[in-house]
Order: sequence, then structure tokens, then C-alpha cells
Amino acid sequence: MAKPLMFLPLLVMAGFVGAGFFAMQQNDPNAMPTALAGKEAPAVQLQPLGAEVPFTDADLRDGKIKLVNFWASWCAPCRVEHPNLIGLKQDGVEIMGVNWKDTPDKAQGFLAEMGSPYTKLGADPGNRMGLDWGVAGVPETFLVDGAGRILTRIAGPLTEDVITSKIDPLLAGAGE
Repeated sequence: MAKPLMFLPLLVMAGFVGAGFFAMQQNDPNAMPTALAGKEAPAVQLQPLGAEVPFTDADLRDGKIKLVNFWASWCAPCRVEHPNLIGLKQDGVEIMGVNWKDTPDKAQGFLAEMGSPYTKLGADPGNRMGLDWGVAGVPETFLVDGAGRILTRIAGPLTEDVITSKIDPLLAGAGE
């Protein structure tokens, strides 16, 4: 009787691992909870990036829905999402860029190579704005309504699937 009980801890551990794996499969990996949803976007605190004029709080409250995209030149997933950002810009979506924890030369080189999807752009080299917005890493994108309230937060690259399932419905609902 003692030998079957010897395997009980192993079975319990296997049960926890299985339950954790199942739970991970149920969640959308791009959906990251944010305490900011439905609230006013935190203050915009940006430095100029080259000749670019950074966007301001007023830009987020001008009546038009916008994407606020945190990115960096050293970020491989940012390269993956960049063509999709260009496509959104071509579709008329205003995108505000926040270059996060990067150097100006590398950021400008990235945009010279890949093109700029940004309506306005600024730098957050010290992560002050990123901390206020709850940015955990790049790329991270926030959809902000015309009154400056955060509608949703997307962690990871904006793939075509993410745009179709998350961004497009919110843009359509806002009349964009």
C-alpha cells in the first residue's frame, strides 16, 4: 500500500502542470490587462527625436481615435509589425510613435530603412512615459479614443490577425 502513495506527489504535480497548460491555451497572448482601460491616457512625456515634433496630450484629445505605438530599433518584433503599421497609416489611421529606451541615431536609422508610419513621434529614452503607461516591453500598442481614453492595450506585434480581430472592430465602432 505504501508504494502507490509514493506516486501521489508526482500525480498531483502532473495535475497542476496540466491545468496550467490548459489555462494558458484559453487566454489570448496579445491581450494584456491594463488598469488604464476606459480611463484617460497618462501624460505624454516625450523628447524630440531628431527634427520630429513629439505628440502631446492635446493630440490624443482632438476627437480622432489613434494608435499609440511603443517601439525600438533593437526590437525584432517591431520589425515584424512595421509593414502592418505602414498599412494602417495608408488606411488613414493616425499612429503616434513612442521610441522606447533607444538611441536617436539608431531610431532614425530604423525609420530611414523601414519608412515611418507615425503621424507624430517622440522619444522616451528614460522610460518615464513607458512606466506611466504600464509598458512591459516593445512593441506595445494602445488604442486611444478621441477624448483621450484608452480603449485597449495590445502587447506584442500588430499582426494581420490582431488588426482584424482587435483593432478593426474598435475603429469601425468609433466611425473611423
